[in-house]
Amino acid sequence: MGDTLIPTVDLSPFMRDDEDGKKKAMEVITQACSEYGFFQIVNHGISLDLIKEAMQCSKTFFDYPDEEKNKSSPSSDAPLPAGYNRHSPHSLDKNEYLLVFPPESNFNVFPQKPPNFRNVVEEMFVQMRKMSVLVESIINDCLGLPANFLKEFNDDRKWDFIIALRYFPGSNNNEQNGLTQHEDGNCITFVIQDEVEGLQVQKNGEWIPVVPTEGAIVVNISDVIQVLSNKKFKSATHRVVRKEGKSRYSYAFFHNLSGDKWVEPLPQFTTYIGEPPKYKGFPYKEYQELRMRNKTHPPSRPEDVIHITHYEIDT
Repeated sequence: MGDTLIPTVDLSPFMRDDEDGKKKAMEVITQACSEYGFFQIVNHGISLDLIKEAMQCSKTFFDYPDEEKNKSSPSSDAPLPAGYNRHSPHSLDKNEYLLVFPPESNFNVFPQKPPNFRNVVEEMFVQMRKMSVLVESIINDCLGLPANFLKEFNDDRKWDFIIALRYFPGSNNNEQNGLTQHEDGNCITFVIQDEVEGLQVQKNGEWIPVVPTEGAIVVNISDVIQVLSNKKFKSATHRVVRKEGKSRYSYAFFHNLSGDKWVEPLPQFTTYIGEPPKYKGFPYKEYQELRMRNKTHPPSRPEDVIHITHYEIDT
């Protein structure tokens, strides 16, 4: 396994209009996204106290007996299973999670215990949504797109969601998988880790550990950005490996896209520069349904799992 650290980017220049600092940060982000789609951010505007409180709420909730956690079972009407869920005993992934839509959503199923869970997670949602819009605008500029292009393309924030996760302790029987190797299907994902290692990103065929750093938030580029940029920016391949004897807690915020959006390589990366598109266009809802089917009805052969390669154009 490689021991190279993923880059850490200070976002404070974007808060104070430091043009030189912005330029340097964008150079780091552009290189990371062009090569493998992963970096960390600090000075992102989310308070360390809020992060600590949210992590403690998550640990308290997941330590409750199943009987208590199951009181927050998913809403059947939600587009995704909002509320508490866990992978089946037959799944390769070994984790449990609680999914939350925006505070204004009617789909959420919040735990009654701990009593401050809802307020803390909703505040996390508000702050992470604001941060995600900032990072999206930076990605926009790193790609050389017109100002606010991605913001106007992806202007419906009610599809965003946040997940509190607990990965079960690993064992000594070589079943250490917490989350299988994959790429995310949305636009950009943000991850807050506790102190337990396990998150890894693939670069040049090597698995690089994403070492937890207090206050840092991990950013990974996802499939939508890869398609829009015609693979100029890469969707990050990553996994979680469970630690023996230790649970791992994290939050993942998904900066998402409205299901009725049409996704295809932008002309800025095809027609305008004389490059052929690497993907055929598709409705985002269709891709999400295919990915959900991977989970609800896993194919018998791993090679039949749907990835963004499903839409690739043979050249």
